[in-house]
Amino acid sequence: MKNLLLTIFMVFFLCGSIFSQTFEISGKVVNGDNDIIPFANILLLSSKDSTFVKGTSADYNGYFILEEVLPDLYLLQASYIGRGSKPLALDIQKTVKLGALVIPTEAEILDEVVVTARRPTVERLADRLVFLVENTVVSQGSSWDILKGTPGVIVNQEDLQIRGQNANVYINDRKVQLSGQEVRDLLEGLSGVNIKSVEVIPNPPARYDAESGPILNIVTSKNILPGYKGSVNGTYTQSIYPKYSIGTSQYYKTEKLNVFANYTYNPKKTRKKIAKGVNYFDENNTIFSKWSSEDEDVQNSDAHNLNSTVDYEFNSSNSISLTSNILLNNNQVWQRNLSAEIANPENEIDSTFTTNNTGKKDNTNMAFDLSYEHRLKKPGAKIAVNGHYTKFNDNTTQNILSNYLDNTGGFLRDFGFQTDAFQNINIFTGQIDFSSPLGNASIETGVKVSSVDSESNIDFSNFLGSNENVNEALSDNYLYDEKVYAAYLSFVKNWDEFSIKLGVRGEYTEAMGNSLSLGETNTQQFFEPFPTVYFLYSPSENHSFAFDYGRNVDRPKYNDLNPFRYFFNENDFIEGNPTLQPNFTNNFNVNYTLNSEFFFDFYYRDNGNYISSLIFQDNETQILRELRQNVLKSTSYGFDFTVSKSVLDSWFLYAYTSFFYEDETFLAVESGNVEFTNKINGLYLYLANYLTLSGDGTLTGELAFSHMSKYLFGSYVQSPITNLTLGLRKSLWNNKAVISISAEDLLGKANGTYTSRYLNQDNFYFVQPETQFVKIGFTYNFGNFRLEDNQKGIDKKERDRLSKED
Repeated sequence: MKNLLLTIFMVFFLCGSIFSQTFEISGKVVNGDNDIIPFANILLLSSKDSTFVKGTSADYNGYFILEEVLPDLYLLQASYIGRGSKPLALDIQKTVKLGALVIPTEAEILDEVVVTARRPTVERLADRLVFLVENTVVSQGSSWDILKGTPGVIVNQEDLQIRGQNANVYINDRKVQLSGQEVRDLLEGLSGVNIKSVEVIPNPPARYDAESGPILNIVTSKNILPGYKGSVNGTYTQSIYPKYSIGTSQYYKTEKLNVFANYTYNPKKTRKKIAKGVNYFDENNTIFSKWSSEDEDVQNSDAHNLNSTVDYEFNSSNSISLTSNILLNNNQVWQRNLSAEIANPENEIDSTFTTNNTGKKDNTNMAFDLSYEHRLKKPGAKIAVNGHYTKFNDNTTQNILSNYLDNTGGFLRDFGFQTDAFQNINIFTGQIDFSSPLGNASIETGVKVSSVDSESNIDFSNFLGSNENVNEALSDNYLYDEKVYAAYLSFVKNWDEFSIKLGVRGEYTEAMGNSLSLGETNTQQFFEPFPTVYFLYSPSENHSFAFDYGRNVDRPKYNDLNPFRYFFNENDFIEGNPTLQPNFTNNFNVNYTLNSEFFFDFYYRDNGNYISSLIFQDNETQILRELRQNVLKSTSYGFDFTVSKSVLDSWFLYAYTSFFYEDETFLAVESGNVEFTNKINGLYLYLANYLTLSGDGTLTGELAFSHMSKYLFGSYVQSPITNLTLGLRKSLWNNKAVISISAEDLLGKANGTYTSRYLNQDNFYFVQPETQFVKIGFTYNFGNFRLEDNQKGIDKKERDRLSKED
């Protein structure tokens, strides 16, 4: 604790603000006929590289004022609905009152020009890769579609991964506190036209939590022009079962108030088929029994998702923002029907059994985020205060009934039971951040406190028959409390060709898990530093070299700590582990970028005592259990090659190839606790073609292909999978409406088999969800739906390289 206090003291000791003289720029905006243009965008750009410095909007009478402008050379430009004035060069040494900035009445008409959507671009920074998609052909899909095609992102089943690790999704630097499927549901209902860029951050800098892991940060468009716009959208998906979703987005902005809300209703019925097989061994390591099963899982859900943001600017120095995300998914029901055969080594059927597994789940996930920002007198210096609260409730009831028959179909016995489980989680966080430029450098520092309170309970009852693997003693109540105190300091320095970013984060953790039924208590108490280093060398516009390093922590998930068993049937279950320990990783990456189109990365990661999901078969009792366990060691390394460029004016190509190696060394608990290393060499290939198919740019298409040779999941190795998707989009009525159609898994090879075969272990499973489907979507925009067009000129290139996070 003393180390923590010392770290916090040093952080605030280094804080400070430097005051310097600033000036104002004022004027008005008119068109070619000298008529005023109200609410036009005013952009102040650096004269050196045309990067954005600050901006404002004209008032109703066309007048504008830019305040707190530092002495320097600038370019000033006004824009409105895709048209702009000629950049005006200014040498600001005093307050300047201009005449009129003139925006031409009509855009210049060029002969023999094919109108296409602006191509997406990829920019490499020292600590992240930025995929700029605003007003491009890529932005016409959903937010989920954009993430799937983001450079460096691997899509494996429902997981979004970066360099073999599951990525956390952020929206405007705020973590989305949802599960993988819930994140997908949210993003599929959020139109891509709201996205400005996606930031891929494999090694998050010090301002992010040390346990963040890789981050996909979605940066949404920030409109300058006051007004109102909205949209309604709907999709229909035909797979095994038909599905639909409907939603609406509303946006309203005044001079001080900015309100955005997005609502999606997504009821659906899904089917998933599962095949499993286990070969059980005797003491001579000879197969004596073969189990095989087929399982059909049908689920119904009824999800409502509301995402909203309210910003209010009191004045030029103070603003407040409230963001909320509410997911209600109650009355979820499922029915799993399993049929299994038990055979002898000669594949002769000894017996069979069937299991009927039905259940109901109610899930509520509410997150609220309140931020206050105070901009200091020194331009670029600010203090931000943030508070966050998450309320998560999950209630699940499950009924399982199995019937055993002999090889002639005669009844042998039955067994059944019921489980009632709930989990309530409350998360509170508070954070204060300070940032300030220091010449051509900058610092950022802050402190954060987080508190997690989790209570879980499971009760077993209504037993039919008897089974020593399942009994009332498995009922338990588990309490988990965790507090993390953190402080960080980050320093950025830019030279002509070099940029460097250094950071360190210190986190002090206190955690206690208490199993009331078992009478066991596990505590954790530790302080750890988490340094980050980023280095960027750009000898010219066409070449850049980067290096980054980061140390992170992976804390156990709340569900993984619960000492509960979640049953598929009495012979097959998932088991929690309250003795799991935090795991520390070290991540290294070297990058070379050519022409901002070709990216070469080599990464190495020491995963440490990685928390893995391991499957073990007990050959004596003939049960199969999935166990969370800290492995003994794990490493990953690979080489990634990315191409992101326009082949033709109407053809944008994105290709991502990754050659990688993964290994995990763990204790084989059902094989005499010997050490075993599971390892693979793999290849991932993703190829996306974005096509403009009409001269006016209203018809676009996408053809994407992905292939994964092998992948490592704990003790399992996934077999190769391949996916081919096709999509078309058509804009109608002067871009007021968009209709789309897409088809996925056209080859029927998007699902793999998972095999765990070593020593006295031999089992596999194959899962086939509804990956083959055709989806039709329709979006209608109303109000001033062109508001976002005014953002085109802001991000011509990355604004401040390393000196800003957004």
